[in-house]
Amino acid sequence: MVNLYSFDLNLLRVLDALLQEHSTVKAGRRLGLTQPAVSAALGRLRGALDDELFFRRGQGLEPTAFALSLEAELREVLDRIGRLIQGPGKFDPATAQNRFRISGSDFFAEMLMPRLADRLQAVAPLVRVHLVDLVPDNYVDTLERYEVDLALIPKTQFPDWTECQQVFQSSFSVIARSGHPHLSKARLITGDIMPIDLFCDLGHVLFSPEGNDAAMGDEALARVGRKRHVVMTMPVFSGVYRAVAGSDLIALLPTALAHQVAPSVGLEVLHLPVPVAPVQLVQVWHRRFTSSPAHVWLRDQIADLLRPLCDAE
Repeated sequence: MVNLYSFDLNLLRVLDALLQEHSTVKAGRRLGLTQPAVSAALGRLRGALDDELFFRRGQGLEPTAFALSLEAELREVLDRIGRLIQGPGKFDPATAQNRFRISGSDFFAEMLMPRLADRLQAVAPLVRVHLVDLVPDNYVDTLERYEVDLALIPKTQFPDWTECQQVFQSSFSVIARSGHPHLSKARLITGDIMPIDLFCDLGHVLFSPEGNDAAMGDEALARVGRKRHVVMTMPVFSGVYRAVAGSDLIALLPTALAHQVAPSVGLEVLHLPVPVAPVQLVQVWHRRFTSSPAHVWLRDQIADLLRPLCDAE
């Protein structure tokens, strides 16, 4: 019995070439080897497989019955190895039936998924995409356990087994309900700067999946010796802007999202009284998927659909 671990697998290429060419000279040309090297390899094959494999007939070589019995399966195995080492094949969105899981906040349910649905319907009708809740404390673990293909989150430090791509940056704006008595008294409308005293005096709704009472904007206020009054936190952005639309509370919201929902829920969108650095949003994935054609295609679609949000800020 042949020991696979001691058998030189390069000999299988020689055997395949001999089965196709029936000549050590022609097989050598096919493989880039000399005729003596092919003859030596044939001798090793005969010893390893315990069969003559080929015998001289006229000007060529005639395969034995055993050699012929190997031909079809050997060609299939070598073809499969060739496809394996060539890397992933081409991805055709029109016929693909891939299923992707994306982790992100409900910002992406509002700003990405409707656009992605329209794109998929047009170019990849059989592809399925699932947006799942983002759990901030263990989103990297979900990537590691294969539970999600991509996470859409603010840029931070990531493990070396991940890769990321910036897809857009998000500034923030103040939202308040249309007809808010304090805005009316100060004659403030969408596009105005909210005075810092009013910003600090009014109650705030804060987006925080973890229930923290400090987040974006608080450091900027602290630098000028001010503090806002947080009275409520919400784990989703939709909860934030609906609470604001139904009360006299105000909130910070990503600018693109604020302008998207303002007309339908009745909001005014104002500029912050202090400068706040925009957040860099990235898509992050496990490096095992970096070269996957299907994964590359999905990342390209997401980047393309989110890129215009930078212009809306």
